[in-house]
Amino acid sequence: MREIVLDTETTGLSPDQGHRVVEVGCIELLNRIPTGATFHAYLNPDRDMPAEAFAVHGLSVEFLKDKPRFADVADDFLAFLGDSPLVAHNAGFDYGFICHELKRAARPELPRDRVVDTLMLARRKHAAGPYSLDALCARYGIDNSRRTKHGALLDAEILAEVYLELIGGRQAQLGLAETVVTAVTGTDGALVIRVRPAPLAPRITEAEREAHAAFIATLGEAAIWLSYSAEK
Repeated sequence: MREIVLDTETTGLSPDQGHRVVEVGCIELLNRIPTGATFHAYLNPDRDMPAEAFAVHGLSVEFLKDKPRFADVADDFLAFLGDSPLVAHNAGFDYGFICHELKRAARPELPRDRVVDTLMLARRKHAAGPYSLDALCARYGIDNSRRTKHGALLDAEILAEVYLELIGGRQAQLGLAETVVTAVTGTDGALVIRVRPAPLAPRITEAEREAHAAFIATLGEAAIWLSYSAEK
């Protein structure tokens, strides 16, 4: 399954007040694992940068004045998204700005049901909060020391790690089926046993197995390997 983790930086809090996107960053996940594929762009907002916004992300009008406008990168942006689900923190904010920019660029808006909001996931999983990205990094032991200011691509990278924790941990699924059986003790509890759909093929030859056994035999009766030997 392909998913896109997305973040934006803007000139303010509401596109209805004339604020614009100045940076967009996206991370591709495939089966919940980052692939290394990204989309990133700084954008010329064609307007001033309020001091409050500059304090958050540090992107000045001077820095952005020679960057492309959203309309210039819209097709590449949409091509990177494809039809994949989109993951964002406080997703209504990013979604609203992205749709506003797409509309200005005469491109189709994104369906709202494609968006996964990690803020909502965090509220469901941790009733007490707090729910900021920094707070969730602290909760899960995720290093965010590079985050001295907000940046769309860096925040998307960090959010990808947080998202994996919110949905059940960072380890990728290994294709193991689950079988539930009654506990041996006869209680009402159940044991969950993960079994592979098909056994792994042996990766050592019989000659290698015999050579290993011969080597273990030279180690003496106290060798720890004997504790794991099926022949003991």
